[in-house]
Amino acid sequence: MKPTCSLFDFLEEIPEDISTEIENLGPARIENPLNLPEGCFVTDEMRVTLRVSESFLREALKEGRPLPAAELAGPRPYIYFDPSKTRAAVVTCGGLCPGINDVIRSLVLTLYYSYGVRHIYGIRYGLQGFIPAYGHDVVELSPQVVEGIHELGGTFLGTSRGHQPIDQIVDALERMNINILFMIGGDGTFRAAAKIKEEISRRGLKIAVVAIPKTIDNDIWLVSRTFGFVTAVEEACKAIRCAHTEAVGAPNGIGLVKVMGRYSGFIAAAATLATREVNFCLIPEEDFDLEGPRGLLAALERRLAARKHAVIVVAEGAGQKYVQGEKPEYDPSGNLKLGDIGTFLRDRIKEYFREKGIEVYVRYIDPSYIIRSVPACVDDRIYCGFLGQYAVHAAMAGKTGLMIGYLNHHYVHLPLSEAVKRRKRVNTQSRFWLSVLESTGQGRLKNE
Repeated sequence: MKPTCSLFDFLEEIPEDISTEIENLGPARIENPLNLPEGCFVTDEMRVTLRVSESFLREALKEGRPLPAAELAGPRPYIYFDPSKTRAAVVTCGGLCPGINDVIRSLVLTLYYSYGVRHIYGIRYGLQGFIPAYGHDVVELSPQVVEGIHELGGTFLGTSRGHQPIDQIVDALERMNINILFMIGGDGTFRAAAKIKEEISRRGLKIAVVAIPKTIDNDIWLVSRTFGFVTAVEEACKAIRCAHTEAVGAPNGIGLVKVMGRYSGFIAAAATLATREVNFCLIPEEDFDLEGPRGLLAALERRLAARKHAVIVVAEGAGQKYVQGEKPEYDPSGNLKLGDIGTFLRDRIKEYFREKGIEVYVRYIDPSYIIRSVPACVDDRIYCGFLGQYAVHAAMAGKTGLMIGYLNHHYVHLPLSEAVKRRKRVNTQSRFWLSVLESTGQGRLKNE
Protein backbone atom coordinates (compact mmCIF):
# COMPACT_ATOMS: atom_id res chain seq x y z
CA MET A 1 0.00 0.00 0.00
CA LYS A 2 1.40 3.39 -0.95
CA PRO A 3 2.11 6.07 1.69
CA THR A 4 -0.92 8.15 2.68
CA CYS A 5 0.46 11.02 4.71
CA SER A 6 -0.24 14.07 2.55
CA LEU A 7 -3.30 16.21 3.29
CA PHE A 8 -4.64 15.92 -0.25
CA ASP A 9 -2.43 12.91 -0.96
CA PHE A 10 -1.61 13.18 -4.61
CA LEU A 11 2.06 14.07 -4.57
CA GLU A 12 3.16 10.46 -4.33
CA GLU A 13 1.25 9.72 -7.54
CA ILE A 14 3.47 11.98 -9.65
CA PRO A 15 5.31 9.68 -12.09
CA GLU A 16 9.07 9.73 -12.26
CA ASP A 17 9.07 10.40 -16.00
CA ILE A 18 6.98 13.58 -15.78
CA SER A 19 8.30 16.35 -17.99
CA THR A 20 9.09 19.48 -15.98
CA GLU A 21 11.16 21.43 -18.49
CA ILE A 22 9.88 24.94 -19.18
CA GLU A 23 10.18 26.51 -22.62
CA ASN A 24 11.97 29.84 -22.97
CA LEU A 25 11.31 32.26 -25.80
CA GLY A 26 15.01 33.08 -26.03
CA PRO A 27 18.05 34.06 -23.99
CA ALA A 28 17.39 36.57 -21.21
CA ARG A 29 19.91 39.39 -21.63
CA ILE A 30 18.22 42.41 -20.01
CA GLU A 31 19.19 43.14 -16.43
CA ASN A 32 16.22 42.81 -14.11
CA PRO A 33 15.08 46.28 -12.95
CA LEU A 34 14.01 44.94 -9.56
CA ASN A 35 16.12 46.53 -6.85
CA LEU A 36 16.80 43.34 -4.91
CA PRO A 37 19.88 41.95 -3.15
CA GLU A 38 21.67 39.47 -5.39
CA GLY A 39 20.72 36.52 -3.17
CA CYS A 40 17.00 37.20 -3.74
CA PHE A 41 17.09 36.30 -7.42
CA VAL A 42 16.32 32.79 -8.65
CA THR A 43 18.04 30.80 -11.37
CA ASP A 44 16.70 27.95 -13.49
CA GLU A 45 19.08 25.56 -11.75
CA MET A 46 17.15 26.02 -8.48
CA ARG A 47 14.61 23.21 -8.47
CA VAL A 48 12.15 21.63 -6.04
CA THR A 49 11.60 17.89 -5.89
CA LEU A 50 7.99 16.89 -6.54
CA ARG A 51 8.06 13.86 -4.27
CA VAL A 52 8.87 14.10 -0.60
CA SER A 53 8.86 10.49 0.62
CA GLU A 54 12.22 9.77 2.25
CA SER A 55 12.13 6.15 1.10
CA PHE A 56 11.55 7.19 -2.52
CA LEU A 57 14.30 9.81 -2.44
CA ARG A 58 16.75 7.45 -0.76
CA GLU A 59 16.04 4.67 -3.28
CA ALA A 60 16.23 7.01 -6.28
CA LEU A 61 19.56 8.46 -5.17
CA LYS A 62 20.95 5.01 -4.44
CA GLU A 63 20.02 3.80 -7.93
CA GLY A 64 21.12 7.02 -9.62
CA ARG A 65 17.64 7.79 -10.98
CA PRO A 66 16.82 11.43 -11.73
CA LEU A 67 14.40 13.01 -9.28
CA PRO A 68 11.22 14.61 -10.64
CA ALA A 69 11.75 18.28 -9.86
CA ALA A 70 10.37 21.63 -11.02
CA GLU A 71 11.89 25.06 -11.53
CA LEU A 72 11.61 27.31 -8.53
CA ALA A 73 9.45 30.36 -9.28
CA GLY A 74 10.73 33.85 -8.63
CA PRO A 75 12.50 36.84 -10.20
CA ARG A 76 15.42 36.01 -12.51
CA PRO A 77 18.55 38.22 -12.55
CA TYR A 78 18.04 38.78 -16.28
CA ILE A 79 14.78 39.08 -18.22
CA TYR A 80 13.77 38.53 -21.83
CA PHE A 81 11.27 41.33 -22.42
CA ASP A 82 12.16 45.02 -22.46
CA PRO A 83 9.61 46.52 -20.02
CA SER A 84 9.40 49.82 -21.94
CA LYS A 85 8.22 47.97 -25.04
CA THR A 86 6.19 45.14 -23.44
CA ARG A 87 2.44 44.81 -23.90
CA ALA A 88 0.61 42.38 -21.60
CA ALA A 89 -2.96 41.06 -21.64
CA VAL A 90 -5.00 39.46 -18.84
CA VAL A 91 -8.02 37.22 -19.38
CA THR A 92 -10.26 35.37 -16.91
CA CYS A 93 -12.19 32.30 -18.06
CA GLY A 94 -14.69 29.77 -16.75
CA GLY A 95 -16.80 30.03 -13.63
CA LEU A 96 -16.50 32.64 -10.91
CA CYS A 97 -14.15 32.04 -8.02
CA PRO A 98 -13.10 34.05 -4.95
CA GLY A 99 -9.79 35.78 -5.54
CA ILE A 100 -9.84 36.41 -9.29
CA ASN A 101 -9.75 40.17 -8.78
CA ASP A 102 -6.89 39.79 -6.32
CA VAL A 103 -4.85 37.98 -8.98
CA ILE A 104 -5.67 40.61 -11.62
CA ARG A 105 -4.63 43.37 -9.22
CA SER A 106 -1.40 41.57 -8.30
CA LEU A 107 -0.51 41.11 -11.98
CA VAL A 108 -1.09 44.77 -12.75
CA LEU A 109 0.76 46.13 -9.71
CA THR A 110 3.76 43.86 -10.29
CA LEU A 111 3.97 44.66 -14.00
CA TYR A 112 3.58 48.39 -13.40
CA TYR A 113 5.61 49.06 -10.28
CA SER A 114 8.18 46.24 -10.24
CA TYR A 115 8.97 46.10 -13.95
CA GLY A 116 7.76 49.41 -15.33
CA VAL A 117 5.36 47.90 -17.90
CA ARG A 118 2.86 50.58 -18.93
CA HIS A 119 0.78 48.77 -21.55
CA ILE A 120 -1.53 46.30 -19.76
CA TYR A 121 -4.88 45.26 -21.20
CA GLY A 122 -7.83 43.42 -19.71
CA ILE A 123 -9.76 41.17 -22.10
CA ARG A 124 -13.49 41.32 -21.37
CA TYR A 125 -15.67 38.22 -20.94
CA GLY A 126 -13.10 35.47 -21.28
CA LEU A 127 -11.94 34.17 -24.63
CA GLN A 128 -14.93 35.83 -26.30
CA GLY A 129 -13.05 39.09 -25.84
CA PHE A 130 -10.53 38.07 -28.52
CA ILE A 131 -13.18 37.31 -31.13
CA PRO A 132 -14.27 40.33 -33.23
CA ALA A 133 -17.81 39.03 -33.72
CA TYR A 134 -18.65 39.56 -30.04
CA GLY A 135 -17.59 43.21 -30.05
CA HIS A 136 -16.38 43.28 -26.44
CA ASP A 137 -14.26 46.26 -25.38
CA VAL A 138 -10.70 45.98 -24.11
CA VAL A 139 -9.91 47.60 -20.75
CA GLU A 140 -6.65 49.47 -20.20
CA LEU A 141 -5.36 48.40 -16.79
CA SER A 142 -3.34 50.53 -14.39
CA PRO A 143 -2.91 50.69 -10.61
CA GLN A 144 -5.66 53.31 -10.47
CA VAL A 145 -8.11 51.14 -12.42
CA VAL A 146 -7.58 48.07 -10.21
CA GLU A 147 -7.26 50.00 -6.96
CA GLY A 148 -10.26 48.54 -5.13
CA ILE A 149 -11.24 45.48 -7.15
CA HIS A 150 -9.83 43.05 -4.56
CA GLU A 151 -12.71 44.02 -2.26
CA LEU A 152 -15.21 42.66 -4.79
CA GLY A 153 -16.28 39.14 -5.61
CA GLY A 154 -16.40 37.73 -9.12
CA THR A 155 -14.17 39.04 -11.87
CA PHE A 156 -13.74 42.70 -12.73
CA LEU A 157 -13.10 41.71 -16.37
CA GLY A 158 -16.07 39.36 -16.76
CA THR A 159 -15.87 35.78 -17.93
CA SER A 160 -17.46 33.25 -20.25
CA ARG A 161 -17.48 29.55 -21.00
CA GLY A 162 -17.14 27.67 -24.24
CA HIS A 163 -14.58 27.08 -26.95
CA GLN A 164 -13.41 29.87 -29.24
CA PRO A 165 -11.35 29.54 -32.46
CA ILE A 166 -7.70 29.34 -31.48
CA ASP A 167 -6.50 30.92 -34.73
CA GLN A 168 -8.71 33.97 -34.15
CA ILE A 169 -7.41 34.33 -30.60
CA VAL A 170 -3.81 34.37 -31.82
CA ASP A 171 -4.80 36.73 -34.65
CA ALA A 172 -6.07 39.14 -31.99
CA LEU A 173 -2.84 38.84 -30.00
CA GLU A 174 -0.89 39.72 -33.13
CA ARG A 175 -3.13 42.68 -33.98
CA MET A 176 -2.74 44.06 -30.45
CA ASN A 177 1.03 43.42 -30.47
CA ILE A 178 0.71 41.50 -27.22
CA ASN A 179 3.95 40.04 -25.83
CA ILE A 180 2.57 38.34 -22.70
CA LEU A 181 -0.78 36.64 -22.14
CA PHE A 182 -1.87 35.81 -18.59
CA MET A 183 -4.76 33.31 -18.44
CA ILE A 184 -6.61 32.82 -15.16
CA GLY A 185 -8.78 29.70 -15.12
CA GLY A 186 -9.19 26.02 -14.47
CA ASP A 187 -8.81 22.80 -16.41
CA GLY A 188 -10.67 23.95 -19.53
CA THR A 189 -8.79 27.25 -19.59
CA PHE A 190 -5.49 25.41 -19.31
CA ARG A 191 -6.36 23.23 -22.27
CA ALA A 192 -7.16 26.35 -24.28
CA ALA A 193 -3.92 27.97 -23.08
CA ALA A 194 -1.92 24.95 -24.23
CA LYS A 195 -3.52 25.16 -27.70
CA ILE A 196 -2.93 28.91 -27.89
CA LYS A 197 0.71 28.38 -27.00
CA GLU A 198 1.00 25.69 -29.71
CA GLU A 199 -0.45 28.03 -32.36
CA ILE A 200 1.86 30.82 -31.24
CA SER A 201 4.83 28.46 -31.60
CA ARG A 202 3.60 27.27 -35.01
CA ARG A 203 3.57 30.86 -36.22
CA GLY A 204 7.03 31.53 -34.80
CA LEU A 205 5.78 34.35 -32.57
CA LYS A 206 7.48 35.55 -29.39
CA ILE A 207 4.48 35.65 -27.06
CA ALA A 208 4.65 34.20 -23.54
CA VAL A 209 1.61 32.31 -22.22
CA VAL A 210 1.44 31.97 -18.43
CA ALA A 211 -1.53 30.40 -16.63
CA ILE A 212 -2.71 30.77 -13.04
CA PRO A 213 -4.78 27.90 -11.57
CA LYS A 214 -8.27 28.97 -10.53
CA THR A 215 -11.03 26.66 -9.35
CA ILE A 216 -12.84 26.35 -6.05
CA ASP A 217 -13.02 22.58 -6.65
CA ASN A 218 -9.24 22.35 -6.07
CA ASP A 219 -9.01 19.77 -8.85
CA ILE A 220 -5.96 20.98 -10.83
CA TRP A 221 -3.28 18.30 -10.92
CA LEU A 222 0.23 19.24 -9.75
CA VAL A 223 -1.09 22.01 -7.50
CA SER A 224 -1.44 21.55 -3.74
CA ARG A 225 -4.19 24.14 -3.62
CA THR A 226 -5.95 26.37 -6.13
CA PHE A 227 -6.89 29.89 -5.10
CA GLY A 228 -10.47 30.36 -3.94
CA PHE A 229 -10.62 26.93 -2.34
CA VAL A 230 -10.08 28.07 1.25
CA THR A 231 -12.72 30.80 0.84
CA ALA A 232 -15.14 28.26 -0.62
CA VAL A 233 -14.63 25.93 2.34
CA GLU A 234 -15.21 28.83 4.76
CA GLU A 235 -18.50 29.69 3.04
CA ALA A 236 -19.53 26.03 2.93
CA CYS A 237 -18.92 25.80 6.67
CA LYS A 238 -21.36 28.67 7.24
CA ALA A 239 -24.05 26.77 5.34
CA ILE A 240 -23.27 23.57 7.27
CA ARG A 241 -23.57 25.36 10.59
CA CYS A 242 -26.96 26.70 9.52
CA ALA A 243 -28.02 23.20 8.48
CA HIS A 244 -26.92 21.84 11.84
CA THR A 245 -28.88 24.53 13.68
CA GLU A 246 -31.99 23.67 11.67
CA ALA A 247 -31.49 19.95 12.24
CA VAL A 248 -31.17 20.10 16.02
CA GLY A 249 -34.13 22.47 16.24
CA ALA A 250 -36.72 19.81 15.41
CA PRO A 251 -37.25 16.13 16.26
CA ASN A 252 -35.76 14.01 13.47
CA GLY A 253 -34.38 17.11 11.83
CA ILE A 254 -32.18 16.60 8.76
CA GLY A 255 -29.93 19.33 7.39
CA LEU A 256 -28.90 18.66 3.80
CA VAL A 257 -26.26 20.86 2.13
CA LYS A 258 -25.12 20.61 -1.50
CA VAL A 259 -21.77 22.17 -2.37
CA MET A 260 -19.78 22.45 -5.58
CA GLY A 261 -17.49 19.63 -6.66
CA ARG A 262 -18.19 18.29 -10.12
CA TYR A 263 -15.47 15.63 -10.20
CA SER A 264 -13.58 16.22 -6.96
CA GLY A 265 -15.08 16.40 -3.48
CA PHE A 266 -12.47 18.53 -1.73
CA ILE A 267 -14.88 21.27 -0.63
CA ALA A 268 -17.34 18.80 0.88
CA ALA A 269 -14.60 16.80 2.60
CA ALA A 270 -12.63 19.79 3.91
CA ALA A 271 -15.77 21.53 5.20
CA THR A 272 -16.76 18.30 6.94
CA LEU A 273 -13.43 18.21 8.74
CA ALA A 274 -13.60 21.91 9.57
CA THR A 275 -17.06 21.83 11.19
CA ARG A 276 -17.12 18.31 12.72
CA GLU A 277 -20.92 18.55 12.60
CA VAL A 278 -21.48 16.43 9.48
CA ASN A 279 -22.76 12.88 9.78
CA PHE A 280 -22.67 11.91 6.10
CA CYS A 281 -20.27 13.32 3.50
CA LEU A 282 -20.91 12.23 -0.09
CA ILE A 283 -18.32 12.90 -2.81
CA PRO A 284 -17.89 11.89 -6.48
CA GLU A 285 -14.85 9.73 -5.73
CA GLU A 286 -16.68 7.43 -3.31
CA ASP A 287 -19.63 5.43 -4.61
CA PHE A 288 -22.50 4.86 -2.19
CA ASP A 289 -25.67 2.79 -2.07
CA LEU A 290 -28.95 4.48 -1.34
CA GLU A 291 -31.03 1.43 -0.50
CA GLY A 292 -30.20 -1.74 1.44
CA PRO A 293 -29.17 -2.44 5.04
CA ARG A 294 -25.85 -0.58 4.72
CA GLY A 295 -27.01 2.11 2.32
CA LEU A 296 -27.42 5.78 3.09
CA LEU A 297 -31.13 5.68 3.93
CA ALA A 298 -30.80 2.86 6.45
CA ALA A 299 -27.76 4.52 8.01
CA LEU A 300 -29.69 7.79 8.24
CA GLU A 301 -32.59 6.01 9.93
CA ARG A 302 -30.22 4.54 12.52
CA ARG A 303 -28.67 7.96 13.11
CA LEU A 304 -32.06 9.57 13.73
CA ALA A 305 -33.11 6.80 16.08
CA ALA A 306 -29.95 7.35 18.13
CA ARG A 307 -29.52 11.15 18.04
CA LYS A 308 -32.75 12.66 16.64
CA HIS A 309 -30.92 14.79 14.05
CA ALA A 310 -28.46 14.45 11.17
CA VAL A 311 -26.44 16.61 8.78
CA ILE A 312 -25.62 15.50 5.24
CA VAL A 313 -23.15 17.26 2.93
CA VAL A 314 -23.13 16.22 -0.72
CA ALA A 315 -20.86 17.39 -3.53
CA GLU A 316 -22.72 18.18 -6.75
CA GLY A 317 -20.99 15.36 -8.64
CA ALA A 318 -21.74 12.64 -6.10
CA GLY A 319 -24.28 9.90 -6.75
CA GLN A 320 -24.72 10.75 -10.42
CA LYS A 321 -25.82 7.17 -11.16
CA TYR A 322 -29.11 8.08 -9.47
CA VAL A 323 -29.80 11.31 -11.35
CA GLN A 324 -28.19 11.12 -14.80
CA GLY A 325 -30.52 10.95 -17.78
CA GLU A 326 -30.22 8.27 -20.46
CA LYS A 327 -28.75 10.71 -22.99
CA PRO A 328 -25.80 12.75 -21.68
CA GLU A 329 -25.86 16.53 -22.16
CA TYR A 330 -22.88 18.90 -22.08
CA ASP A 331 -22.38 22.56 -21.24
CA PRO A 332 -20.55 25.04 -23.55
CA SER A 333 -17.22 24.09 -21.95
CA GLY A 334 -17.71 20.42 -22.78
CA ASN A 335 -18.47 19.38 -19.21
CA LEU A 336 -21.14 16.75 -18.65
CA LYS A 337 -24.30 18.36 -17.30
CA LEU A 338 -24.93 16.94 -13.86
CA GLY A 339 -28.20 15.73 -12.46
CA ASP A 340 -29.34 17.50 -9.30
CA ILE A 341 -28.29 15.12 -6.54
CA GLY A 342 -29.32 17.61 -3.87
CA THR A 343 -33.01 17.82 -4.69
CA PHE A 344 -33.05 14.10 -5.49
CA LEU A 345 -31.76 13.21 -2.01
CA ARG A 346 -34.16 15.68 -0.39
CA ASP A 347 -37.17 14.14 -2.08
CA ARG A 348 -36.04 10.50 -1.69
CA ILE A 349 -35.31 10.96 2.02
CA LYS A 350 -38.79 12.41 2.57
CA GLU A 351 -40.36 9.57 0.60
CA TYR A 352 -38.39 6.88 2.47
CA PHE A 353 -39.44 8.04 5.92
CA ARG A 354 -43.02 8.75 4.85
CA GLU A 355 -43.29 5.12 3.71
CA LYS A 356 -42.04 4.02 7.13
CA GLY A 357 -44.46 6.31 8.98
CA ILE A 358 -41.63 8.32 10.53
CA GLU A 359 -42.03 12.09 10.60
CA VAL A 360 -38.87 13.95 9.58
CA TYR A 361 -38.04 17.58 8.89
CA VAL A 362 -35.67 18.07 5.95
CA ARG A 363 -34.01 21.46 5.49
CA TYR A 364 -32.20 21.73 2.16
CA ILE A 365 -29.52 24.40 1.55
CA ASP A 366 -27.73 24.98 -1.76
CA PRO A 367 -25.15 27.77 -1.29
CA SER A 368 -23.26 27.06 -4.54
CA TYR A 369 -23.38 30.49 -6.18
CA ILE A 370 -22.88 32.28 -2.87
CA ILE A 371 -19.75 30.21 -2.24
CA ARG A 372 -18.12 31.12 -5.54
CA SER A 373 -19.22 34.77 -5.72
CA VAL A 374 -17.88 36.19 -2.46
CA PRO A 375 -14.61 38.14 -2.08
CA ALA A 376 -11.57 36.08 -1.09
CA CYS A 377 -10.70 35.46 2.54
CA VAL A 378 -7.38 36.71 3.95
CA ASP A 379 -5.55 33.42 3.31
CA ASP A 380 -6.66 33.25 -0.31
CA ARG A 381 -5.97 36.96 -0.79
CA ILE A 382 -2.32 36.53 0.27
CA TYR A 383 -2.03 33.43 -1.93
CA CYS A 384 -3.46 35.27 -4.95
CA GLY A 385 -0.94 38.05 -4.47
CA PHE A 386 1.94 35.60 -4.62
CA LEU A 387 0.53 33.81 -7.67
CA GLY A 388 0.24 37.08 -9.57
CA GLN A 389 3.77 38.16 -8.68
CA TYR A 390 5.34 34.84 -9.63
CA ALA A 391 3.39 34.76 -12.90
CA VAL A 392 4.85 38.15 -13.85
CA HIS A 393 8.39 37.10 -12.90
CA ALA A 394 8.08 34.01 -15.13
CA ALA A 395 6.61 35.92 -18.07
CA MET A 396 9.15 38.74 -17.99
CA ALA A 397 11.94 36.13 -18.03
CA GLY A 398 10.52 34.87 -21.33
CA LYS A 399 9.07 31.62 -20.03
CA THR A 400 5.99 30.25 -21.76
CA GLY A 401 3.54 27.36 -21.76
CA LEU A 402 3.51 27.08 -17.98
CA MET A 403 1.36 27.50 -14.94
CA ILE A 404 2.39 28.76 -11.53
CA GLY A 405 2.01 25.91 -9.06
CA TYR A 406 2.42 25.54 -5.32
CA LEU A 407 4.01 22.26 -4.21
CA ASN A 408 5.88 21.21 -1.08
CA HIS A 409 5.62 24.76 0.28
CA HIS A 410 7.30 26.28 -2.78
CA TYR A 411 6.03 28.18 -5.80
CA VAL A 412 7.20 26.44 -8.97
CA HIS A 413 6.88 26.49 -12.77
CA LEU A 414 5.01 23.54 -14.26
CA PRO A 415 4.35 22.83 -17.96
CA LEU A 416 0.74 23.23 -19.10
CA SER A 417 1.19 20.08 -21.18
CA GLU A 418 1.58 18.06 -17.97
CA ALA A 419 -1.02 19.93 -15.90
CA VAL A 420 -3.85 19.01 -18.29
CA LYS A 421 -3.08 15.29 -18.39
CA ARG A 422 -5.27 14.41 -15.43
CA ARG A 423 -7.51 15.83 -12.75
CA LYS A 424 -6.73 15.90 -9.04
CA ARG A 425 -9.28 13.94 -7.01
CA VAL A 426 -9.72 12.90 -3.40
CA ASN A 427 -7.79 9.70 -2.75
CA THR A 428 -10.27 7.56 -0.82
CA GLN A 429 -7.41 5.52 0.65
CA SER A 430 -5.66 8.61 2.03
CA ARG A 431 -5.42 9.87 5.57
CA PHE A 432 -7.44 12.88 4.45
CA TRP A 433 -10.51 10.86 3.46
CA LEU A 434 -10.09 8.38 6.30
CA SER A 435 -10.22 11.38 8.66
CA VAL A 436 -13.55 12.36 7.09
CA LEU A 437 -14.92 8.86 7.68
CA GLU A 438 -13.61 8.95 11.24
CA SER A 439 -15.26 12.34 11.85
CA THR A 440 -18.66 11.37 10.44
CA GLY A 441 -18.74 7.72 11.46
CA GLN A 442 -20.65 6.99 8.27
CA GLY A 443 -18.71 3.98 7.08
CA ARG A 444 -18.50 3.12 3.39
CA LEU A 445 -22.29 3.11 2.75
CA LYS A 446 -21.98 0.04 0.52
CA ASN A 447 -23.94 -3.20 0.89
CA GLU A 448 -21.29 -5.60 -0.40
